[in-house]
Amino acid sequence: MRGLYLVTPNWDDTEQLLAVTQQALQAGVALLQYRHKSADAALRRSQATALLALARRHGVPLIINDHLDLCEELDADGLHVGGTDMTVAEARARLGPGKIVGASCYGELALAHAAQAAGASYVAFGGFYPSQVKQYPVTTPPDIVEQARCELAVPVVVIGGMTPDNAAPLVVRGADMVAAISSVVQASDVVIAVRKFNALF
Repeated sequence: MRGLYLVTPNWDDTEQLLAVTQQALQAGVALLQYRHKSADAALRRSQATALLALARRHGVPLIINDHLDLCEELDADGLHVGGTDMTVAEARARLGPGKIVGASCYGELALAHAAQAAGASYVAFGGFYPSQVKQYPVTTPPDIVEQARCELAVPVVVIGGMTPDNAAPLVVRGADMVAAISSVVQASDVVIAVRKFNALF
């Protein structure tokens, strides 16, 4: 796992979502996460189904945020769990060894160690910078990336207000993947935005 980790925005317009995601996938995305916090179950299933087909055509794994049942139903490639969702151990037990399980660890190295021990495929730290999408305290220290790289065996993802410029020092410190939403999907040129992120690696 290395490169740009694209997370989808809260868009109800599926056609727009697919069009922008396709541009990004063609430009080179390493991992795709379907995340839509306000969608109802029908929209979530419809969008996830369409995104999975798109991701498969491009050979990119699709991760479902939070919704384990949906991940199982679609046989998606994995699940991302946050701090208030089910545990990594529960997700791993349900999904088995062949699926990707990612864990939000915020700014806490102890959470990352616990996630790795429970079977996480990767750990995500952040937010490092203010985000247009999520509201959170920006308190994650950049040094945590170097610590994690030294102490953990799983890939390290950084998230939170990421742009190619501000992600660069985190990649230098050892981040394996940069997760982004707005700086890709709201870019005037999605392809150029993706290429700028990929150039970091």
